[in-house]
Amino acid sequence: MRKPVRGRALTIFMRVKRAEGQMSSLRKPTIRTAVDFIHSLRLDEIPQGALGAARRSLADTIAVGAAGLRTANSRIVRDFAAEHHATTGRGARTLFDGRRLAPAGAAMAGAATIDSFDAHDGQRETKGHAGVVVLPALLAFADEISRGDGREFLTRFVLGYEIAVRAGIALHATVSDYHTSGAWNALGAAAIGARAMHLSGDETRHALGIAEYYGPRSQMMRVIDSPSMLKDGATLGAYAGVSAAFLAEAGFTGAPAITVEAPEVASIWGDLGQRWRMEEQYLKPYPVCRWAQPAIRAALSLQDEIAGRAIERLRVVTFHEATRLAASAPANTEEAQYALPFPVAAALVHGRVGAEEIDGEGLRNPEVLALAKTVELVEEAAYNARFPAERLAHVEVTLADGAVLASRTLAAHGDPENPLSEGELSEKVRLFAEPILGSARAGRILEACEALPEDAAYRALIEDVLSPA
Repeated sequence: MRKPVRGRALTIFMRVKRAEGQMSSLRKPTIRTAVDFIHSLRLDEIPQGALGAARRSLADTIAVGAAGLRTANSRIVRDFAAEHHATTGRGARTLFDGRRLAPAGAAMAGAATIDSFDAHDGQRETKGHAGVVVLPALLAFADEISRGDGREFLTRFVLGYEIAVRAGIALHATVSDYHTSGAWNALGAAAIGARAMHLSGDETRHALGIAEYYGPRSQMMRVIDSPSMLKDGATLGAYAGVSAAFLAEAGFTGAPAITVEAPEVASIWGDLGQRWRMEEQYLKPYPVCRWAQPAIRAALSLQDEIAGRAIERLRVVTFHEATRLAASAPANTEEAQYALPFPVAAALVHGRVGAEEIDGEGLRNPEVLALAKTVELVEEAAYNARFPAERLAHVEVTLADGAVLASRTLAAHGDPENPLSEGELSEKVRLFAEPILGSARAGRILEACEALPEDAAYRALIEDVLSPA
C-alpha cells in the first residue's frame, strides 16, 4: 500500500537529496542530459517566447477539453476510469469532472476528453500532439503543489513539451511506421511525474524507459482510414506515462528509452535547454484533423466570390495524407473530425467549422451532405514534397453558372509563422468552452492562463479546471 501523501514527506526529502547527488554524475560538459533537465529546469531559464507560447497552448488545450466533454468518447472513458481506477486515498481530480481517481486513471480520462475533440495544439515534425497528454499528466500531480506554486506548474508544463516533442521527433527518425502521439508523448508525462515525485536519476531513467516501452506504438494511418474513438493514442499514452513514474518509484525497471539514449538521436537532444520546442506548437482554428485545415482555409477564402451563387462541384488539391481523409457523409463525430470533404462543405455552408458543425445535428445537414458529395480530392506531388514541414492545399470551385473560381495555395493557419491572433485565440476559447462552462468560467480560465505564474491565477485555474462542469 502506498504511503499517505503527508507521510511521504520525509521519503520525498531523502529522494531530493539523493537525486541531487546523482544528477551531478549525469551531467556532460556540453549537453544537458534529459534527466538533469527534468530535475533542474527552473522557470527563470525559460525564455519569454516559450512562456508566452505555453500560456497560449494551455488556454487552447483547456478549451478543447471543455468542448470534448460533449462527446461519447469522453463520457465512456471518464466513467470507465471512475469505475476501475477509484482510490481510497486522496487521489487526483479528473479534468472538468471532479471525481478523484488514482493519478494514472485521472490522466487517462483527461487525455481522452481532450483527444476526443480534434482541435488541440501540435508540432509539425512529430506530426502529432504533446499537450493532449502533458496537460492531464500535469493535472494528475496538481494537488501535490496546490498550495499555490504557479511557477512550478508553468515550468512542468514547458518541461513536458520539451521532453515529449523530442521523443516524438526521435521516434519518427528511427522507425519506418507512423505512430500515434501516445507512442511518444507518454515520455512527457513520465518526465512530469519524475519531477513531481522527486525520483532519483536512475529512477527517472527507468521511468522514461517504461513509458516508451509501454506507450502505445499504434499506427496512425489505421485511424485515418477507419476513424474511431482510438483517436491519436493519447488516452493510453497518458496512462502509460503517469504509471511509469509510479512504477519506477516502486523499483520497477525499464529498458533504456531508445528515443532518448540511442546514439543516432543524440543531435535531437543536444539542444535541450537551448532550442525551445514549446515555441514550435501550432494552434488549430477548426476542430478537425490538421491535414484538412488548409483546404478549409482555401475554401473560405472564396466565400465572398461564391456568395449567393450555386456550387456545382469542388476540387481540393492537396498532399497525399490529406486525400486519405475521404469521408463525405460521416456517421459520427470521429469520422467527421478525420474527414476533408465534409468539413470543407460545412465551412462553405455555415461560414465556419465549430463543434456544432461536426457533431450531432450538424452531421445530418442536407445542404452540407449534398455539397460534400461533389468534392473531388486530388494529390499534388509538389505539396507532398513539402509535407510535413508545410500542409498545403488549394481549392477549385465550379459554379452552376459555369464560372470556375480558384483559390491560391494556402497553408494551415495557426503555425508559429502565421499564428492565431490574440483575438482569434480568445474567440476559439469562447466558442469551445462557453457552451459547456458558461461565459464567466471560460473568461476566468483565459485570464488565469494569461496571468501565470502568479499564484492566485494558478489557484483559480486549478479550481476551475478540476471542478465539475
